[in-house]
Amino acid sequence: MRLNAYLLKGTIVAALGGLLFGFDTAVISGTTSDLTLVYRLTPDLLGITVSAALIGTILGAMCAGIPGDKYGRRDSLRVMAVLYIVSALGCAFAWNWTALVLFRFIGGLGIGGSSVLGPMYIAEIAPAAWRGRLVGVFQFNVVAGILLAYLSNFLVGTQRLGIDVEWRWKLGVAALPAALFGLLLFAIPRSPRWLVKKRRVEEAREILRLTGDENYERDLQEIVESIDAEHGHADEPLFSKKYAFPIFLAIATGMFNQLSGINAILYYLNDIFSFAGFSKLSGDVQAVVVGLTNLIFTIIAMAIIDKVGRRKLLLIGAVGMALCLAGVAAIFYQDRHRQLLVWLLVGFIASFAFSQGAVIWVYLSEVFPNRVRAKGQSLGSLSHWLMNAAISFAFPTLAAWSKSIPFLFFSAMMVLQFFVVLFVFPETSGATLEEMQRKLHVA
Repeated sequence: MRLNAYLLKGTIVAALGGLLFGFDTAVISGTTSDLTLVYRLTPDLLGITVSAALIGTILGAMCAGIPGDKYGRRDSLRVMAVLYIVSALGCAFAWNWTALVLFRFIGGLGIGGSSVLGPMYIAEIAPAAWRGRLVGVFQFNVVAGILLAYLSNFLVGTQRLGIDVEWRWKLGVAALPAALFGLLLFAIPRSPRWLVKKRRVEEAREILRLTGDENYERDLQEIVESIDAEHGHADEPLFSKKYAFPIFLAIATGMFNQLSGINAILYYLNDIFSFAGFSKLSGDVQAVVVGLTNLIFTIIAMAIIDKVGRRKLLLIGAVGMALCLAGVAAIFYQDRHRQLLVWLLVGFIASFAFSQGAVIWVYLSEVFPNRVRAKGQSLGSLSHWLMNAAISFAFPTLAAWSKSIPFLFFSAMMVLQFFVVLFVFPETSGATLEEMQRKLHVA
């Protein structure tokens, strides 16, 4: 099957939520030093400032499946766009530290909701042969947003706007892409699988046809049978014995993604470079290099994820991340060879982007059956953001105590992930969502 414009448009627009996700995730790294000075933040208060968005993200991920099931994936994404706009403008005009934390929390709601709804929407409109690559567009946009945040921080930093103005511009510019995202969401269709759950089968048939599905009648029948809406099985409780294995896979995928230390490193990247003796502006430049590496290796992973498979990417990446993180820990422990820090972090980012970064949202969108996908996607995303919040909150305090300990811990977790994936994780590439349902014995 070849991609057509209708399918591509739906994918790209839904994935724009990932761009804002990535931007809002990374942009804070360029403001931590200014915010610490302006608001006289202790390491604990800085952790609260950064993790405030993560608390919102946890709540957004936890609850996104509810409107996603009731009102549809597409319409719920429109609400996320509004949250992004409110957050960006609120941070730009924050009148005190409490207001800043509040608007960071609101932005987190948008990030959490997007992390559930965006990949789920794309997975539900994508054919099996293209699903990994198309859901991967969401992750591509996440890393593009991260790179854009680093580049934006660098460009704003060169303007010498002053300590209490610069951070406002850095946080506020996200309002423009958020507004564009909201408008473009009016130009894409609903998810055909959501339509079947709502017994709107004719609409679902037409969307499958327009997306270029060559066997849309057969695939529609499989969707109807898997959901079984006519017999009242369209919505089932997630926490039941037959869904235990998908639940484990989702929680493990989400947790290991953050146990790599990726978001703690992205949030505090400039501080890490500062520990190693780089200046503020030099740190912004190094961050752009890291962001560009993230983007390049995400593109490479996207190109091969449907051919190589999800498991192999996770295994290769776990080895690379473990080695690079151990190297970073050694540099900080010995306080020597700091010039190698940038290269080890680039190697870590490359390994992450090639594996966990490219796989997480694809895998979470595949392992649950249609009946409970929204709830399951929320659970997997929730485990990701809970671990993210815990690690990001603790990182400044742990790093102030010992700069090497956090990186040594992250390295050990990647060794553990290697063996869990090797012995437990099934491969999901090449199968339709309904075939995966049968493969995992949850039909």
